[in-house]
Amino acid sequence: MELNTSLAATLGGGFLAGILIGWAVKKVIKLVAIMAGLFLAGLAYLQYQQIASINWDKIEQASEGVLNTFLNATTKMIEGNDPAIAQLPITNFGIPLTGSISIGFTIGFLKG
Repeated sequence: MELNTSLAATLGGGFLAGILIGWAVKKVIKLVAIMAGLFLAGLAYLQYQQIASINWDKIEQASEGVLNTFLNATTKMIEGNDPAIAQLPITNFGIPLTGSISIGFTIGFLKG
C-alpha cells in the first residue's frame, strides 16, 4: 500500500510541478519577446526620426551568432555525446516522475 501512495504522490507532485514550470516558462518567453520587440521598434522609430543611425546588418549578424550558439548548444545536448548528461540528477528519479513532469510541462506551456 505504501508503494502505491508513494507512486501517486510522485506522479501528482511531478505533474503539478511540470504545469507550474511550463506556465512560468511561457510567461517569461512572452515577456522577453515583448521587450525585444519594443526595443527594436524603438530603434526603428529613432532611425525614422533621424535621431540615430542603425546598422541593421550588424544587428542581424549579432542575432545570427547568438542563434547559432544556442542551436549548437541544444543540438549537443540532444545528441547525448556528453557523458555528463547521463549523470544529471533528473535521471535518478525514474520514469514516473520525469514522465509526469514532462506531461505537466506540456500542458502548462500550452495553457500559459
